[in-house]
Amino acid sequence: MIETPPSSVDVVLPCLDEAQALPWVLERIPPGWRAIVVDNGSSDGSPDIARQLGAYVVHEPRRGFGAACHAGLLAATADTVCFCDCDASLDPSLLPVVAGPVLDGTADLVLGRRRPTARGAWPVHARVANMELARLVRRRTGLRLHDLGPMRAARREALLALDLTDRRSGYPLQMVVRAADAGWRVAETDVPYHPRTGRSKVTGTWRGTWQAVRDMRAVLAELPAAASTPAELPTVAPTSAELPAEQLVVTPTPAPGEGIAGAAR
Repeated sequence: MIETPPSSVDVVLPCLDEAQALPWVLERIPPGWRAIVVDNGSSDGSPDIARQLGAYVVHEPRRGFGAACHAGLLAATADTVCFCDCDASLDPSLLPVVAGPVLDGTADLVLGRRRPTARGAWPVHARVANMELARLVRRRTGLRLHDLGPMRAARREALLALDLTDRRSGYPLQMVVRAADAGWRVAETDVPYHPRTGRSKVTGTWRGTWQAVRDMRAVLAELPAAASTPAELPTVAPTSAELPAEQLVVTPTPAPGEGIAGAAR
């Protein structure tokens, strides 16, 4: 596990009625890292539970996954920021693995590629939606990613410079698309994906899934911004031989082609 000074990493945890999952999630935050729980209008006492467990709580009244994530990013003060779902589907104790390439300067954005640990972790309609999204992302950016999972890490100032505007389901995708447009080195690493505690607010229904798809299509329709590189980061990405097989930097390629089917929440 990577050792980092206290408060060098902030962990943003968007939260909407996650009282049952919060104790499990917060006890797994790496020592010395700060948990920022962004309450998005919970009615089950989630903010109080998070505060009692030592998390820094932010209230974001505007509903939307992107609104909660961005509020957490604005509240962060550490050089490196991680994002993680607050529903116990992902284990925050694995965040040092995800953040490692950002902390050592070999990647600019790292995504946790979700690997299901149980048959019911991903519903069929979410898998189908992800296959289509993977194809569209490949065509739009050239990135050969398997998953746009919610567990991710990047530098705070560089993220703010992306000027992310989506405040709903398209926020995670917009982060990847704008990072690719800016020439960032994007990497992914495998992380276990468990059945979530409670029902998904997005992909728990067909309607929620396709609303998310519509949000993401709007993001993919954006015109590319002028390419730039995050300040003080190397511009040359390591080759696959320099990284473990499960942690590979993905650089954009010009060929459109088909996306690689993965899984979605």
